[in-house]
Amino acid sequence: MIEVSGSEVHDASCRLEKCGLNRGAAGNVSARHGAAFLITPSGLDPADCSPADMVEVDDEGRWSGRLKPSSEWRIHRDIYRARPEAGAVIHTHSPFATALACLRADIPPFHYMIARFGGSTVRCARYATFGEQALSDAVIEALDGRCACLMANHGMVVFGSNLKRALALALELETLCEQYWRALQAGKPVLLDDAEMERVIGKFGSYGQ
Repeated sequence: MIEVSGSEVHDASCRLEKCGLNRGAAGNVSARHGAAFLITPSGLDPADCSPADMVEVDDEGRWSGRLKPSSEWRIHRDIYRARPEAGAVIHTHSPFATALACLRADIPPFHYMIARFGGSTVRCARYATFGEQALSDAVIEALDGRCACLMANHGMVVFGSNLKRALALALELETLCEQYWRALQAGKPVLLDDAEMERVIGKFGSYGQ
């Protein structure tokens, strides 16, 4: 069983703030904690929290502690249910991912690193009101075969095997979103074809250490 501490979840939330991927109380972070998960509390800036304030939520959505869990706890719970390989989940309102999410369009294969997230595109989940089950359902659909997606008029969500991996993926996705946004300002990006993306996806199977 994975036993991630409140300190690790809180530290990850603080790192997102330092990297500019979240500001103030925006976004949320969680990690598996045994059969449950630890998640950042609702509506609080990381600077106003301590590791002890991270909220434990079980698979049925029951939580304990003095603070309420993030309003997006359903997304985290449902990712852990649907994707056993997920050890940590990060949701951000990072500037470039959010700007593109407001266009309600997938990110196409303008760069081979899109394959890092499991396919030839990063999908944009359909819009639903924050904190509602409909939004979680939309995210799970958009994550089919992927480890990241945009959320229409909202932001992004990524998951990884652990917090370090999820943080790296969030940073990589925001970087790609910035690059795509900048390419769009200059003209129409040339997209990689399906055959090339299949080759790249295959190479990522043995990428890294």
